[in-house]
Amino acid sequence: MPRNTEPSANTALANILRGMMHGCNIRSESTRTIADNKGLQPDILITAGDRAPVVIEAEFMPAYSVEDDAAARLALTVTGGRREIEAAIALRYPAGLEDAYDLTKELKHARLSYCVLTAPEEDGEGPDRFPESGWLEGYVADVAELARLVSVPQRTVNAAASALENGIDSAVGVLNEMERQSPVAAREIADLLGMSEVPQTRRMACAIMANAMVFHDRIAHMHKEILPLNRLWEDDADNPQGKVSEAWDAILQINYWPIFAVARDIVNLLPSYASARILAHLRTTAQRINSTGANVAHDLTGRVFQRLIVDRKYLATFYTLPASAALLARLAVDKLQKAPSCPSPSSMSGSIDWSDPAAISNLRVGDFACGTGALLSAVYEQITTRHEQAGGNPAALHRAMMEDVLYGCDVMPSAIHITSSTLSGREPNVGFGGSRLYNMPYGRQQDGTVAIGSLELLQSSSVMTLFNTSDPALRTGSAGEETAARVIVDVEDESFDIVIMNPPFTRAGSDWEAIEREEGSVKQFMAFGTTLDTQKEMSRRLKLYSMDTCYHGYAGIASAFAALAHRKLRHGGVLALVLPLTAAVGLSWDKFRRLLAQNYADISVSSIAASGMDMSFSSDTGMAECLVVARKLGKGEAPTGKMEFTSFIGRPQKFEHAAAIASVMTGNGSIRRIEDGPYGGTPLIIGEELTAEMLTAPYGSDGSPWSAVRLLDSSLAQTAYSLSNSQLWLPSMAKAISLSTAPLAQVGRRGIGDADIAGRSKTAPFTKIPPSSAATYPSLWNHNARKEMRIVCEPDSQLLVRRGLEEKAASHWTTASRSHLNRDFRFNSQSLVVAFTERATMGGRAWPNVIFEDEKFDYPFAVWANSTLGLLCYWWHSSRQQPGRGIMTIRVADTFDILDLRALTDDQLATAKDIFDDFRDRDLMPAYLADADPNRAHLDKRVICDLLGFGHDTYQAVRLLAAKWCAEPSVHGGKKRPRNATLTI
Repeated sequence: MPRNTEPSANTALANILRGMMHGCNIRSESTRTIADNKGLQPDILITAGDRAPVVIEAEFMPAYSVEDDAAARLALTVTGGRREIEAAIALRYPAGLEDAYDLTKELKHARLSYCVLTAPEEDGEGPDRFPESGWLEGYVADVAELARLVSVPQRTVNAAASALENGIDSAVGVLNEMERQSPVAAREIADLLGMSEVPQTRRMACAIMANAMVFHDRIAHMHKEILPLNRLWEDDADNPQGKVSEAWDAILQINYWPIFAVARDIVNLLPSYASARILAHLRTTAQRINSTGANVAHDLTGRVFQRLIVDRKYLATFYTLPASAALLARLAVDKLQKAPSCPSPSSMSGSIDWSDPAAISNLRVGDFACGTGALLSAVYEQITTRHEQAGGNPAALHRAMMEDVLYGCDVMPSAIHITSSTLSGREPNVGFGGSRLYNMPYGRQQDGTVAIGSLELLQSSSVMTLFNTSDPALRTGSAGEETAARVIVDVEDESFDIVIMNPPFTRAGSDWEAIEREEGSVKQFMAFGTTLDTQKEMSRRLKLYSMDTCYHGYAGIASAFAALAHRKLRHGGVLALVLPLTAAVGLSWDKFRRLLAQNYADISVSSIAASGMDMSFSSDTGMAECLVVARKLGKGEAPTGKMEFTSFIGRPQKFEHAAAIASVMTGNGSIRRIEDGPYGGTPLIIGEELTAEMLTAPYGSDGSPWSAVRLLDSSLAQTAYSLSNSQLWLPSMAKAISLSTAPLAQVGRRGIGDADIAGRSKTAPFTKIPPSSAATYPSLWNHNARKEMRIVCEPDSQLLVRRGLEEKAASHWTTASRSHLNRDFRFNSQSLVVAFTERATMGGRAWPNVIFEDEKFDYPFAVWANSTLGLLCYWWHSSRQQPGRGIMTIRVADTFDILDLRALTDDQLATAKDIFDDFRDRDLMPAYLADADPNRAHLDKRVICDLLGFGHDTYQAVRLLAAKWCAEPSVHGGKKRPRNATLTI
């Protein structure tokens, strides 16, 4: 049989791709496709009217020249539309395909290797390559998805976003002048948008008009009755305000209500003297954006709008980065697809036929804090991509997606406008009726009651009254204007296949206590200028609705949204949330973790082991976040007791990166366990680049912390886990050795909380004042890193007894002790886990005290806790949400694993005292330099060898552990190490 040739393989690949990429023109082995070089013959050329062309160059293995061939296609111009090729895929056919009897059949199931080359975003010598080294691996469907993603280059989207922002800024300048001259018009525009009259509102108004201008030019060629912007008016004398308003009235006769209704009404409210200048700026902006070719960049408007939203501080609405949204949506849809079959209203679980539009229309996807719609848009993309790869036409799904599948709620009218505009703009020439996007009532209502936004859905009724008024800012339909002042909508419990959210992170914190004392403000309900009385009433309403849920005031509003998501998910449905990292480890989130442990399977938690802004999946948060994806148990299904952790080195940067990560994550069959010993997690490799580590760990049904998050090196987790099970298993050690450990609460007890010692409460018996060497009641209260470099510390405060509380003060003083635990440990500036005071001393906010029945335990506790093993155990139990910082609440301190001091012999206790005396006057470097600190190394040696009796090899393994721990971003927080800081043994 003659061998298959590369042209025949290219033709077969092109035929398969045609069935997966609806609306694309896919040519293989064609000449006359490259302008000015008609003899050039790309292997496969993919073009579409709304995308940049993509070339695939393919060869059989070993494919020595395929990458050079692909790079040579960049910047060439395709005939016809004369658009430049900005992305080229180099693809290697696997060995053996040359001899395939049925080439098409074999190719459909073949494992291909490939990379993508793009024109550099910045000036450079060569093209950008993804991955930077090595090759991606996947099937034809993965290649189709990659080609679709890179057909909208990120640099084009970035250029369009910059142009949109610059244009908005120019228009806002005119609108600010107008506000001074015509305050009534400015107030009317703010009322239209349901916002306060502030500069951000004027920016939002200009953004909405700019968005409509962009769409106007895009759809003008689809409808002969719509003139493009450059022909609509020539100069100010042509009355651009009237021309634009008239044109948009005509557009609304066709459809496009979510995009143009509010924009038209804003235009009509502009004073005539300002309208011409504003519209001229925005027309130029729209034309500049459309000239970039970013007409399918559905995240463009959302990305810019998010920066303009009023009250971000109090609503804590942070935009989910596009690549992060794509990753979360991909993981959620994939988990839904792979769910075992179980009864559901949609009868879809485990058997989704992506080729069937009717089946897809039965899905229900909800985001009850939708913001700018980034997550709903990402799920839309995943669903339509699967439909397209199954041979379907994505446009055929659009009406059902908008009318039936996607549910979005938000308290901000402008957010609903943006979401509706973003989603409807995916298929701008396909009309639809009413959508499932709702502006939720928030704050004091006209009838005097209060409402708490989407959290109103926490009440038991499965039919909820939602506001979707005739106010233009709240319209959601495509084919016409909603006229009902109130809309009764079914948002039934246990009815959604996917609930995906990046909920607000605002928490009550100390404000929660203020509610009880009827003072202060309630931070989580301060948006939109609500009064203090309204805030308190809203808070009480939430407490009523959230009874017996996973909501906790200290965890914040996000935990209430998690409760809402659980209520709305059907059995077998998928929960997908962006949450603060405290959701994994914080004590106030224990009810959420318990909820998942008892009601969900296939739980996966993804976090980022990085510093600064890179440790979050959202923009601007500045705090560590995690992605939680889990499947609600089917009826009769039992929890597995295992969950999967993925720690990324950095957050996904581009769509193609997110797609590759998701493909490897979901295709990883065997993942190393935390119980397997300190060998690290399963590497997640993209090409030849380590992107993440994956690790499975057991979880308890009691809501105990998920500590295996944000790990650069999973062997640290495996060592910490072994210590919690009374074993010492260190990296480089072949097996574990016995070492008795116990939670702190079993060995000692924690002292009284600072609020009950000298807090604002009238029942606190002490008042805190500056220290005195002759103080009756000394206290170690605050942090001062320069004075806390030695294990023995001086009290920094003294306590005075309040009149009338003498007896209570005396009772409290009986809990004074010499051992104090660091509650808020800044690893990159502080040195101590445990501080020792010569006298019995009360603890404070930073240094709660620890009491042992036998005072001899103070010495081994201090030397153990400040050794590398103590640092590791503290870090393992602490919240690592902020860079270079570990927080351990008083209650979490009870679980802190320490050396079981009760198991020490009298000789060991005496040795511990000797070690303590040796170190009482030695300075310890900040903890993030524990590996380079000679005193910490000496402390390790004495603890490991002298106190515990282990050999020198164990000590060396502990020092290696110190180096690994100090390399963790959650430890150093991005702080630069001194040049001479090297491992000390």
